[in-house]
Amino acid sequence: MWMQSLGRQLVAAGDRLRAHPLVADALLAGLLAVVSLVVLAYMNRDCTGECRPGDAGAVALVLLQTVPLAWRRRRPLATCVVAGLASAVYGAAPYPDLGLSVPPGGLVALYTAAAWCSRRTSLLIGAAVAVSAATILALPTTNADVVDVALAALALVTAWGLGDRARIQRAWAAALQERAERLERERESDARRAVAEERTRIARELHDVVAHHVSMMVVQAEAGPVVAERDPSRAAGAFDSIAVTGRQALVEMRRLLGVLRGNGDAAPSLAPQPGLAEVPALVEQVGRTGLAVELVVEGQPCPLPAGVDLSAYRIVQEALTNAVRHAGPGRARVLVRYGEHDLELQVSDDGRGAAPSGAAPSGGSGRRGPGDPEGVPRSVGAPSAPPVGQGLVGMRERVNLFGGELHAGPRPEGGFAVAARLPIGGGR
Repeated sequence: MWMQSLGRQLVAAGDRLRAHPLVADALLAGLLAVVSLVVLAYMNRDCTGECRPGDAGAVALVLLQTVPLAWRRRRPLATCVVAGLASAVYGAAPYPDLGLSVPPGGLVALYTAAAWCSRRTSLLIGAAVAVSAATILALPTTNADVVDVALAALALVTAWGLGDRARIQRAWAAALQERAERLERERESDARRAVAEERTRIARELHDVVAHHVSMMVVQAEAGPVVAERDPSRAAGAFDSIAVTGRQALVEMRRLLGVLRGNGDAAPSLAPQPGLAEVPALVEQVGRTGLAVELVVEGQPCPLPAGVDLSAYRIVQEALTNAVRHAGPGRARVLVRYGEHDLELQVSDDGRGAAPSGAAPSGGSGRRGPGDPEGVPRSVGAPSAPPVGQGLVGMRERVNLFGGELHAGPRPEGGFAVAARLPIGGGR
């Protein structure tokens, strides 16, 4: 038990020292200074065995070898120069060895240079130390033999090699840390970009929904005076429809604002997204504007993927909105055909007239002129309105999302037609 407690205390002490490198280096310098002075006193003992501290020069050189090591990580090059020169002078002087062929302060200084200086600087310092050591060991006063030379070479190479390895490991750890931080920043950036793109897509979709409701309201309001004059009972129903459409527009507007606010504000409660099941209600709503719409469903209705169901509804909604804008009080036909592997949508109108002047579209860019993309001609005399939606571009994006097909253009017999095919996977 006491061994585990001691181990935990040693680990905690090591963590504290790593958090304060200056303190750790000061402790190392003090320890080496004390040990070196004790060894110097022991090696200076007289013939009776009594230890002597040595003269002032030897003590000063020992302190110059060890005390500067307290700043070895802050000033590695200066520390190496001071401690290295002191070690060289001590080795050349007639002072006793400090237990090794090379003073320990000089070895730690060489390790520091290799660990904290650049590779080029550490190589130059290593070469200078090697030349100095060889010169000092060759002096007659050192009385060095082959064993002393081998031990000195081994000590110097080991100190430089360990320092160089520490530098490489520290650089590798820093590179890994920098890479991890960069990946984290990229991951956060990708997440923010994905959220922004999703919010843009949802906002665009809700924008088209709101524009559709507003378009219906405008058309019904402009037709209201005429209907009130000819059929007052029908006018009351038109105003009720305007109220219902206005409430729906407000709900969708709250949804849109919730998307634009982001995560910082409370999101509004959202109802389920519409699908083909709501197409009859949509047809009835459009019919109140004066455009007679016929809904035809062929095939056996089946559950659709949520994305396909929503996209199909939006395509029909967009096409009917364009029909209200350009076909006027004519006739339109909506065909929904359930196939075994795909869903076909066709929305066509006879194009006999135009909506009342100033009617705004619901998210539709309208029919295009000869210079517009896809070469779909814009109906002559269509009322001018600001581009409030995505129109045929939005339809095409929805169809391409599922790998389907979209055809839009004028009919030979007059009017305009939109035909879309959406894959729905395997059989029902």
